[in-house]
Amino acid sequence: MTTPAERRRTGRAARERVSRSEHGRWIPAADRPDPLGLLEAQGADRVARLLPIRYGRMADSPFGYLRGAAAVMAADLGAVPDTGLTVQLCGDAHLLNFGVYASPERALLFDVNDFDETHPGPFEWDVKRLAASIAVAARDRGQDDDRARRAARTAVLGYAAAMRRLAGLGELDVWYSRIDTADLLALVRRTKRRKAVEAGLDRARRRTSLQAFGKLTEERDGRRRIVSAPPLVEELERSELRGVGKVFSDYRATLAEDRRVLLDRYRFVDAAMKVVGVGSVGTRCYIVLLEGRDTRDPLFLQLKEAGRSVLEDHLPPTRLEAEVAAHHGGRRVVTGQHLMQAASDIFLGWTTGPAGRHFYGRQLRDMKGSVEVDTMTASGLRAYADLCGRALARAHARTGERLAVAGYLGGADTFADAVADFALHYADRTAADHRELVEAIASGRIRATRGV
Repeated sequence: MTTPAERRRTGRAARERVSRSEHGRWIPAADRPDPLGLLEAQGADRVARLLPIRYGRMADSPFGYLRGAAAVMAADLGAVPDTGLTVQLCGDAHLLNFGVYASPERALLFDVNDFDETHPGPFEWDVKRLAASIAVAARDRGQDDDRARRAARTAVLGYAAAMRRLAGLGELDVWYSRIDTADLLALVRRTKRRKAVEAGLDRARRRTSLQAFGKLTEERDGRRRIVSAPPLVEELERSELRGVGKVFSDYRATLAEDRRVLLDRYRFVDAAMKVVGVGSVGTRCYIVLLEGRDTRDPLFLQLKEAGRSVLEDHLPPTRLEAEVAAHHGGRRVVTGQHLMQAASDIFLGWTTGPAGRHFYGRQLRDMKGSVEVDTMTASGLRAYADLCGRALARAHARTGERLAVAGYLGGADTFADAVADFALHYADRTAADHRELVEAIASGRIRATRGV
């Protein structure tokens, strides 16, 4: 077994493969794939009638585009040398894929909260996507390049500081580390901002299945039904409803025995197809209404399709072989979430549905909450960027060789400066790609539904 000093030296040796400053020198590859072609290829196996919603949401702004273009950025990152320092990646670590949620003990935690693209890979891919998303969001808010760069750099500095701290801890201390609401509030010094954070946490605590029950259901035909609101929420035909019931039954079998006992106390009431997110629009996603003790004891679950990670085409076979669940997309998502999160949803499971499609299941609303980027000030964005960077480092430290990553980062700010430069370069590329999408919509090449 190698010593901590040897593992750190492994990280420093990775600088010979890719120097820290080299991360800032990014230009699009000469043979860069057409971004619109990548998006269209990704949509080939999705629900075609929903794809205009996806393109419409991506066309709203460069940040909206970036959210939906994880496949494009994965291709860009895969075209340049990487450190070879592997962790479990989120795969889509933009700043809105962090937020608060309830632990099984009902404590509110802050963490990475989206794992559709999770896969083992080089640690810097997540860091670069986070930094780029911050720079793009800052520009969308009207901030100049200096402020956008500072915000992106803050995220990387937060990541590096947390990784260095975690490298000095024992294995169990790292595994049990978490960011809870007390830690979150301690970071907020200004009274006005603290009140805003506290109000956001209160809203998250109210986002439960009971709240969803009041908003998403109605009394119809003598029974409680999910409200149909096409195209965002669509009622299922009887045959489709039976199919979802079968998917739900198979999903149950992947839960731990105690969770199956709990789930069996609920009965299946209704299900509907629901549009979610930006990049996920067009994937098959169902919400399932269950009833426990009585009609005032609801549980909403989400069964969401899980295909291949956008990272898979850009990683060498040695990394693919290391993945626990490469053969099943739903299991891949569940495994990645368990690995990265400090605590995970008690109803997290997976299943195979009709036509061999892979799904994973979780609670629809479990005190989940995220920030509103549109209302953030420059200083607020920097504070949030620091928090996201620290949360990402904690997730990576659980799953990869944290001492090697800390050794690579070192004590200087070289990596943070370079990734901040990358973030601005990629923000330029994102703005250009966004314009191409808007032009393709105007020309009729791509159909888009705006404002949905």
